[in-house]
Amino acid sequence: MYILDAHCDAPTQMYRGRDFGKDNPGVQVDFPKMLRGGVAGSFFALYIPARLSNTEATEYAFTLLDCLKRQVAANSDKVAFATDRASMEENAAKGLVSIFIGLENGSALLGRKGVLEELYSEGVRYVTLCHSSDNDICDSCTGQGRWGGLSPLGRNLVRRMNAIGMMIDVAHTSNDTVRDVLKLSEKPIAYTHGCCSSLCSHRRNLPDDLIHGIASSGGVVCMSVFPCFLTDAFSDFDDDNPDGRPMPDAGLVLDHFVHAVDVAGVEGVGFGTDYDGINHTAKGFESIDKLPILMEGLKSRGYTDPDLAKMASYNLLRVISAQK
Repeated sequence: MYILDAHCDAPTQMYRGRDFGKDNPGVQVDFPKMLRGGVAGSFFALYIPARLSNTEATEYAFTLLDCLKRQVAANSDKVAFATDRASMEENAAKGLVSIFIGLENGSALLGRKGVLEELYSEGVRYVTLCHSSDNDICDSCTGQGRWGGLSPLGRNLVRRMNAIGMMIDVAHTSNDTVRDVLKLSEKPIAYTHGCCSSLCSHRRNLPDDLIHGIASSGGVVCMSVFPCFLTDAFSDFDDDNPDGRPMPDAGLVLDHFVHAVDVAGVEGVGFGTDYDGINHTAKGFESIDKLPILMEGLKSRGYTDPDLAKMASYNLLRVISAQK
């Protein structure tokens, strides 16, 4: 049974100087922790801050990609790149963790011509359309509603992504953007990191109709371990300046998985922690080597081994394969 995390902001930490070949104390992700936790793979997202211009975003994306490629090359005894199920299974057979690549914030596609195709050739397999503010592609869930969903440029981008086989990620997008993408995309889509708004009203979380919509079109919604997504009791929590309150119990993470499965079916749910993009997690999930605890928790909620295998990796891998 393979564990594949749909979203980790590791390249940002590489850019800041973390050596992922070492077992670093007090950090959420590095290669030894992935190996120790039996994690088969993770999507390392090239996170692009919303404050950057399109040109700056493109330049920064390739800077992060270079950081990632150098660390993978320096740790070829531990990790290797992957783009699909076959390459992940080939790596696993060699005892290697698979590093998939995502791009978080489509503004990086707009700095010059041909960036989408270039990033695909470099191994990037999904693009999160926006981040914390509206961009030239679409509205963000924390933006001002500039377009009312997808922009005209965004509609064209969805078609181009479908055509080349790049998976669309609607995390961070507004609900209207998600609806537009579901109407327009001919391929299943992903929501790579977040939770359920029925259990926590954070703007980043998805309502049931969109969870169902994504799943019913063959897509996947991936649950996070970030406290602010888990409970409204953390609606005023500042992840950068914590106030000392205890972190939410691990049971709340399981509650979101159970709810998502109730709405989407077991074939529509996956893991998407948001590690290295957050400073705090629910109790018990402080680093990626703790993900087997999530598996045990889900098993205690009555899910079978085939159910767990789907949620842990096969659902997301299926959506990736469906892009071809």
